[in-house]
Amino acid sequence: MNLNHKTSPCCDSDTQRSDMNHTLNEYPLMTLMLSDDNMKAAWKHVKANKGAPGIDGMSLEDAEPFLLAHWQGIKAKLMEGHYFPLAVRRVIIPKPDGGERFLGIPAVIDRLLQQAMNQVITPYFEPVFSYHSYGYRAGKSAHQAVTHVQDCISQGYKTAVDIDLSKFFDEVNHDMLMNRVGRKIKDKALMQLLGRFLRAGIAEAETGLWFPSDKGVPQGGPLSPLLSNIILDELDKKLTRERLHFARYADDIIILVKSKFIGNKVKVAISHYISKRLKLIVNENKSRVGPVSGSKFLGFTFYRGGLQIHAKTLKIFKDKVRILTNRNWGIAMGKQIHKLNLYLRGWGNYFLIAKGYQLTIELDHWIRRRLRMCYWRQWRKPRTKVRSLIKLGVSERLAISCGITSKGPCRSSKTKGINIAISNEFLARQGLISLKDLWINIHYSS
Repeated sequence: MNLNHKTSPCCDSDTQRSDMNHTLNEYPLMTLMLSDDNMKAAWKHVKANKGAPGIDGMSLEDAEPFLLAHWQGIKAKLMEGHYFPLAVRRVIIPKPDGGERFLGIPAVIDRLLQQAMNQVITPYFEPVFSYHSYGYRAGKSAHQAVTHVQDCISQGYKTAVDIDLSKFFDEVNHDMLMNRVGRKIKDKALMQLLGRFLRAGIAEAETGLWFPSDKGVPQGGPLSPLLSNIILDELDKKLTRERLHFARYADDIIILVKSKFIGNKVKVAISHYISKRLKLIVNENKSRVGPVSGSKFLGFTFYRGGLQIHAKTLKIFKDKVRILTNRNWGIAMGKQIHKLNLYLRGWGNYFLIAKGYQLTIELDHWIRRRLRMCYWRQWRKPRTKVRSLIKLGVSERLAISCGITSKGPCRSSKTKGINIAISNEFLARQGLISLKDLWINIHYSS
């Protein structure tokens, strides 16, 4: 993307250029943020992340020609302090526990500017972040956080203090956040723009309602991960000063101690610090002190020194697979298996670092039965069922017996004829991946 497109609207007069040069000298970080190289890198990142349109309805495809035509005018507004971001489009995502999570989708142009800002200010904060802060950081991962927890457990820290922050991203105090950022970022123009991003407001496209954003950092924008780490870095520093063993991934926090007595004292002290110092809300109902085997951290739990997939994680997994193998979906089975594979591969590569070879065998068996139900449902008429079974190698007598049955898809999926026709080998030929094979590859590939 050529951000210096010659046909772009721009300030042409000598006076305007002089004013711009003065602004460039006064606000070096804003100048760096809006440099061609930084903006091109930001645009590449935004495009790679894809994402839905914001409140203005502009897609990524529409944004590129718009930027080519209008970038110089947008840049001038930014340098002069006259740029105001659009409200963030609110999207409500149901949570597995029955609650709701609010995501905020900025307009594409605002996403681009947030990403450009993120690239400029991250180097000021990244070097001072805690070693045990693993979320949204280059070179850090959730798997590293989980491994660190396992190391702590092996050293005898087998009591967990789970601190649950209630709607963390919605509760961040703007004044406190701006103060923390302002300690390192002295560019007034950039700080003004950051404040406008925070106060841009929230809009619901469906209802037309607009809400002020006097607190919170909406999940969904490129700046949100960095800003969340800036706020919670103070908590990391507190835990480090107290010589506590901990791991944090965004707002998912676990502290490891050697006894429940110590754990209760830590929980009270840290909860008080979070509420009074950071002005965040601790969810007492979900916070706990107890054996690590009762903890849920990043979807895992810890049992006898080993890593296991948490029961709630498995429930969420099965609920998702049920959606992807809905026998009333009405799309070609090849596409259905492809969509299912995308989910299985992503889920497996993350969660199958845990123990559970036998679990993968059981899940594979259940998934294959779900797909047999889909095939059976799609064949619909008895005649089609009989013909399909025969075509797939079932004897005519057995095919007729299966085809005319009054059993529903669930019971039919267990019958001999269907298991011969839609065998494990048949599903593998259709491209279905195996969680068992993924598990073996993860644990024995090296």
